[in-house]
Parts: sequence; C-alpha cells; structure tokens
Amino acid sequence: MKRLCFNYYMKIDYSEAVSLCHFTIKCFPKNTLRQKVEGVSIALSPAVPYSIGADSFGNRQIYGRDDIVHHSFSFRITGRVRTGNDAWEEDADEDQTAVFRHPYGLNRAGESLWAYHDQIAEELPEDVYEKSLSLMHRLYHDFNYEKGVTDMHTTAEEAWCLGKGVCQDYAHILIALLHMERIPARYVTGMLIGEGASHAWVEVLYRGRWYGIDPTNDGPVADGHIKIGVGREASDCLINRGIMHGGGTQMQTIEVTVSEEKT
Repeated sequence: MKRLCFNYYMKIDYSEAVSLCHFTIKCFPKNTLRQKVEGVSIALSPAVPYSIGADSFGNRQIYGRDDIVHHSFSFRITGRVRTGNDAWEEDADEDQTAVFRHPYGLNRAGESLWAYHDQIAEELPEDVYEKSLSLMHRLYHDFNYEKGVTDMHTTAEEAWCLGKGVCQDYAHILIALLHMERIPARYVTGMLIGEGASHAWVEVLYRGRWYGIDPTNDGPVADGHIKIGVGREASDCLINRGIMHGGGTQMQTIEVTVSEEKT
C-alpha cells in the first residue's frame, strides 16, 4: 500500500488570441476498491468558473466556458491517492459491460493482428485471467516501445504492423487480442510513479470484477498506478477536449509527476 502525490499540469499556447473556449478536463482519480482519493485541488488559468460532472463511463470531469480573451490556457490538478487497497478495481455492473465486449475504433484488429492471434491461440491457458496475462506477456515480448513513431490516431493494426509504439498502442493491441478471445476489456488512462507523462493500460473482466494489467510494463496494475478514467479506446478518455474561436496553431506543454509520500 502506498500514498501517492500527483501533479498534472497542461498548458496550451496559441499563435492567435482565443476569444471563446468551451473546455472539458478529465484528470481526476476516483475511488475504487484498489485506490482511495484523499484530496484533489484544481487551478485554471485564466481563472474561470467550472462545473463538475461525469461522462457516460463514470469518469469524473470538469467543464466550463472561458470568454476571457487569452493566448494560453492551462490547468494544474494535484492531489493524493492511497493505492494498493485491493487487487481489483471494482465489481462489474453487467448492464454496462456490453460496450467492452466488442471491437471499437482504434482497437479494431486487421489481418496482421488476426494472423498473430492465430499463431499463439493454441498455447493460451483456459482460465480467463491467466489467458489475459499470457497475451500480455506475448505482446510485451513481441512488440517494442518507441516514442515518436505513432500518434493519437494510430490504430492497433497500424501499430502492430510497425512493430513499435507507446503505451496507448500496447493497450489498443492487447484489447484487440482480448476481444478475439471474447474477453471483455477496456482502455484505462492514468499516471504511474516515476513517469513524466500520462500512462495507459487495460482492464479485463474476470469473475465479475475488473482487474488492471499493464502491457507496457508486463505486469498487473500495482500500487504505483493511479487510475483516472476508462473507455472503449483512447478517445473516450482524453484528458483535455475543447472547442474554441480563434487560436491559430497550438503548442502543448505537459508535465506529470507522481511520487510516494513517506509516512
């Protein structure tokens, strides 16, 4: 069990003034069986009012309208989370699992991923959780981590054909493989101790419970992970989304820190 302190900062600089912006920010850990949130603070610049709510997947979010003319917009979310309270995240609501049983968007497989699955399918264990771990281990062994070769629109099939990518690609590919085995799986965004950016992993449904597994690091989600949100694929869990008037070109600065608080 650990108590983790996190700091998520994002700044967007615009080449032209923005006269109006509608924003939605999803960067808020929520209480699960594995983690307990002990406090969160929010700072926006410009400092405008906002409302608090949740999306259709239960992800916490703030949303608002910025009508102050500005050349940059930033937010900083800080807080503490106690992790490692349990081995799984939450009990499943059967009425809400259907959307995680089938391919969608970026986690759709093509011919190359199906061929890979067919090569390894006979070697997989029968138990659902052990099968999920086995697929994760194989992916970790057969896929390479490399930044800059994929982007937020890269599909699981495209990343697999490249043979390399980042945590988003590992998650999309693993979800595609799990769906081939008829295992419900969902995409997770969060933060990881020791990393300087947001992180992504996967949750699998096993005996009525959602368990997190991290294909980028080849292991179950542990007390160094802070979960933020879930969805069918990455676009369901975007940290920041907005519509604006003006702005020109944009440049993003993102800084993420997660550290253990010693007691």
